[in-house]
Amino acid sequence: MNDTLGHEIERWWPHLSIEAKHRLLNDLDGEIDPATASEIEALVGSPVDTSLSPAERDFIRTQMEAVD
Repeated sequence: MNDTLGHEIERWWPHLSIEAKHRLLNDLDGEIDPATASEIEALVGSPVDTSLSPAERDFIRTQMEAVD
């Protein structure tokens, strides 16, 4: 499971706004900014970690790869 405090990224990533995705992509290894954290919390209904796990970062990178 790729999760931020037990919330599977596969469930919330597709619903994040483009702006929030760009904020995360700008610094995958950094802390999740308050605006993005609030958006994720609204999607999952509870607080989230302050940063992405290595598995979450890997998941996001796979979402950016081109598909043939």
